[in-house]
Amino acid sequence: MKTKQLEQVESLESRLNRHPQLRDRIDALLRAVEDAGGDLEKADAAERRMIEELRQMGNEALHAWAQRKLEKGVAKLDKAAGICREGKKNSTGIRPSEK
Repeated sequence: MKTKQLEQVESLESRLNRHPQLRDRIDALLRAVEDAGGDLEKADAAERRMIEELRQMGNEALHAWAQRKLEKGVAKLDKAAGICREGKKNSTGIRPSEK
């Protein structure tokens, strides 16, 4: 049982290391929970800090998701046959219509 939990922790840690912005945001959230700065004396201040940290984490998570999707899409197009991203175009343009 302990080894499975240890594997999950290592897996989570390695996954967070691939996304340093999320790792930093989770660290900031934990510092707020632990009141590391000592500035969260009232529940209202703690609530505002938690909401702000979670909002920023959601924003960064969505940004990381979009970046990953973009990279996967580019990789998929690079593998597709018949797609040339570099090189000179062969088209000379559209011929003018005759009147």
